[in-house]
Amino acid sequence: MARYLIPSDTFLKAIKPGDPRKRISDGDGLVLLLFVKPGEHGWRFDYRFAGRRNMLSFGNYPDTTLAIARRKADAARRLLAEGFDPSQQRKAERQAQVEAYEDKKRVADGLPPRGSFEEVAREWYAVRKDGWARSYGDKIIARFENDVFPWIGKVPVAELTAPQLLEVIRRIEARGVVETAHRALQDCSQALRYAVVTGKASSNPARDLKGALRRPMTKHFPAITEPARFGELLRAIDHYAATPVVRAALRLAPMLLLRPGELRFAEWTEIDLDGALWTVPSMRMKRELRQKLHGAPHLVPLSRQAVAVLRDLQPLTGNGPLVFRGERHHDRPMSDNTINAAMRAMGFSTDEVTGHGFRATARTMLHERLGFDPHVIEAQLAHSVQDALGRAYNRTEFFEQRRKMMQAWADYLDKLRKVPTDSAGSKR
Repeated sequence: MARYLIPSDTFLKAIKPGDPRKRISDGDGLVLLLFVKPGEHGWRFDYRFAGRRNMLSFGNYPDTTLAIARRKADAARRLLAEGFDPSQQRKAERQAQVEAYEDKKRVADGLPPRGSFEEVAREWYAVRKDGWARSYGDKIIARFENDVFPWIGKVPVAELTAPQLLEVIRRIEARGVVETAHRALQDCSQALRYAVVTGKASSNPARDLKGALRRPMTKHFPAITEPARFGELLRAIDHYAATPVVRAALRLAPMLLLRPGELRFAEWTEIDLDGALWTVPSMRMKRELRQKLHGAPHLVPLSRQAVAVLRDLQPLTGNGPLVFRGERHHDRPMSDNTINAAMRAMGFSTDEVTGHGFRATARTMLHERLGFDPHVIEAQLAHSVQDALGRAYNRTEFFEQRRKMMQAWADYLDKLRKVPTDSAGSKR
């Protein structure tokens, strides 16, 4: 088909208003529409694709010269020859330009690029976080921000590979925090699974890393399970010079099987001394957020010894909400390190015992020394207890057994304070 029918720009400049022609063809689809605006003519490219007629605009003359219009027309003809629609190609290019501009603006505003791993991971986090306790969610996003995003946050999620992800996780593992590395990999895997189901990626490369990391060593809270040594600790607690609040907390910590935070934030409204019962609100228990919001409270039967400790403390702190108020700030609970610091001062190292370790001590001795049913012990520890069919027991079940057990435990602790190991350690 004939091309380059327009002689030159000089020919175009000679066109004056009133010219009877409406268009001038340069051949093979390129035409010039005259006077689309005062003093301007419009370049158009007329073509057919997939049986349909289309028209592209190449700008206006004289800003778009004859040579520029011809180069644009040649490029459009090449696309047609390769089987592409020039109009769709132009739309794609413009969209890419818009997206590139938006990405630059996002980065300037401190936001991750669109389609990046960081954007998808943050989107997954936003979807899931309302179902988690705040402290748990904070740990997850902190791991992403500190250990993952700086290295692969800007990588398009659809292009992220298993080797890239492994390199990031290996950095964490190299610090010696193997458990953190496993948790970071688990977080990444869940975010990538979300990317797959939302159509942002076609596969989850984290699945290919199964078995690639060192296995974390199981770490338990240090706990004393030998009766004679535990008796030494109990006697040390009895003679430890501390404020009444700290002394009360130290005496109750080994007696009640509660986690340190559950004990430390105790409020007087939760405690029925006459009924010998402490009702710990569900929100303060170690549970998923849904269970915290809607679950039953945890019932702690109080032994005679526990009631006596609390009655002695009540005149001092009972006029306020907190049972174990801080020494300087009465509107705050005592420090989370108070009990552990006291045991260090008594000469018991971090490798031997912690405040949380009292639970493990009780769990072992209640079963091995006092012969109580593990299901009853686990229920008092507020662990999920299941029957033979795998159904979870109601948290209020075993209550009478637990009341008897808690009294027997307090009595046993009194024996450990006073009698030799051979008679204290015998089963009931």
